[in-house]
Amino acid sequence: MTFQHPARKGADGQRGRFERFAELASNFTSSPLFAVLCLGLVLAFVAVHLAGLSTEWQVLVGDSMAAVTLLLLAMLKNAERRAEHAVQRKLDAIARALLEQQDGERGQAHEDLKAAVRMEERL
Repeated sequence: MTFQHPARKGADGQRGRFERFAELASNFTSSPLFAVLCLGLVLAFVAVHLAGLSTEWQVLVGDSMAAVTLLLLAMLKNAERRAEHAVQRKLDAIARALLEQQDGERGQAHEDLKAAVRMEERL
């Protein structure tokens, strides 16, 4: 098994199931609904401790918070890597286009620069 940069896996324009899931999860976790769910989880954590419920309930709520945290970390890292790759490709395209312009020609680098615009939405 080889590990590739998440943005390179879908370089042909086709994204895999995990990439699509990561994007959907990223959109959901940045929504107000998710913020309300997290607030509810924190309030449940506080309520369980204030009510003095059994240790099983405390562990259940604590484990739920830990699971949400772990999933958020994985989704955040995936989104960060895809954005990092898109920025680097844009910078490379800008540098090539500037070099072509300096040489007085307009070629493939100019087309690459056009393609790099809004690349993060496709990755």
